Amino acid sequence: MKILAFAASSSRNSINKKLARYAASLVSGADVEVIDLNDFELPIYSQDKEKELGEPEIVRIFLKKIADADALIISFAEHNGSYTSAYKNIFDWASRSAKKVYDNKKMILTSTSPGPAGAKSVLAAANTSMPFFGAQILGSLSLPSFNENFDIENSKIKNSEFNQKLLDLVNLL
Repeated sequence: MKILAFAASSSRNSINKKLARYAASLVSGADVEVIDLNDFELPIYSQDKEKELGEPEIVRIFLKKIADADALIISFAEHNGSYTSAYKNIFDWASRSAKKVYDNKKMILTSTSPGPAGAKSVLAAANTSMPFFGAQILGSLSLPSFNENFDIENSKIKNSEFNQKLLDLVNLL
């Protein structure tokens, strides 16, 4: 099984990337590719930019990575209760090329933040909207208080309850 994992964040030290990488590592025997949205940076989407640039090659690469995967694991960072601009921008560009951006792939969605809400607002938005774009969401998990619940040194969830919930989710893949 080929898993594509990424954080819906442009932070170079993204805690959501740490969570996505960890979740993907739990899929036994999987071939895992973790991508960084910084490698898919584009001008802010607009119809004018689309007319000027057409479909940028980087959008085709992003969509091909999704198409080549058997399943996706995405961990959402939250900016002001919503998607980060980095995620929203690549998604906006990609959705102009392929309405079903997520290509009917099985997905596990996660989110985390340093605070107790664990980026639940953006995770709820993703759970609601992504099926319209071809996502087969098998489940989701919000990890609150990242710094208390994740062992950065060993790159794993240290809270056994949340760890078991994540294991249960990835086993659905």
